[in-house]
Amino acid sequence: MWVNITITRIVLLLISTILTVSACAPRIEAPGPDITTPHLEEHAIVTADGVRLPLRQWLPTTKPKAVILALHGFNDYSNFFDDPGQFLAQRYQIISYAFDQRGFGGAPTPGRWAGVQAYADDARNAVTLLKAKHPGLPIYLLGASMGGAVALVTLTSDHPPDVDGAILAAPAVWGRATMPWYQRLALWLGANTVPWMTLTGEGLNIKPSDNIEMLIALGRDPLVIKKTRIGTLYGLVNLMDAGLKSAGNFNVHAFILYGQHDEVIPEKPTAEFLKTLPSESKPIQKTALYEGGYHMLLRDLPAATVWKDIAAWIANPSKPLPSKADQRTLSLLVNDDPRKGRE
Repeated sequence: MWVNITITRIVLLLISTILTVSACAPRIEAPGPDITTPHLEEHAIVTADGVRLPLRQWLPTTKPKAVILALHGFNDYSNFFDDPGQFLAQRYQIISYAFDQRGFGGAPTPGRWAGVQAYADDARNAVTLLKAKHPGLPIYLLGASMGGAVALVTLTSDHPPDVDGAILAAPAVWGRATMPWYQRLALWLGANTVPWMTLTGEGLNIKPSDNIEMLIALGRDPLVIKKTRIGTLYGLVNLMDAGLKSAGNFNVHAFILYGQHDEVIPEKPTAEFLKTLPSESKPIQKTALYEGGYHMLLRDLPAATVWKDIAAWIANPSKPLPSKADQRTLSLLVNDDPRKGRE
């Protein structure tokens, strides 16, 4: 889901507590010791430490052509891929899977952060298991927002899974390098003094999507997290740091999507990420800018346009997209003065 927190708001919440609260570090719900071999169940992925991560799947009725593993965003869960999963299965014979990542949805310890390595390990194991289940089919790792950062870290690790490509929808790459100093300070103070404090997105006037009916449904969904611990937000920023830093080593086939009206992940860090991608990988990496798109590209009102582009890219990555979104470029990427947009 969209990141429903503004980091600078932590400053206001800390004013009345920072001088009276004892220091404590953010808590990480790290995986336990290995007790089993990772494996698939009908409705779950079982990790090496025995944790069951709820799994959803969308299967075509005819012979499948490809497999997608979709990673959800912050505070969201696997249900985020229900509409695109059904569409891709029915129209393009693409199998889709999505699982609840640790601390989200129906997974254990909701609202708690598991650590960057844990999310990458789970994604890698899930790809490996699905590839074994569907031998001979191309497999793609799709990540939305936070899921995009997880995909980036996973695919640039020392032992990346074997995928045929990555699809990054508004990847969360808003790392500390692109944050002003006061946001970095506020985050550090909050995480190291009141990591248990929770925040909501109320009053921030952030529009994550133009699909109001969908947003109302998310607000009523008990599995969507509404209040975020500062310690968990700190973990998310660590992940976004890692995602942004991984850009220089991201040399896989990729389709990278961004909405012109994204109010969650700013244009500046997105442009920095795109500029840092390896120059030798440009022929195998396609970027697309959606003029009417918001952060939740896969669930905006014109989301079907994005779904069709994903299917078209999988079928032929070198062919222009049906929407022509690959012919548009972020304004900061065509800025001749590298100092502009960096203040």
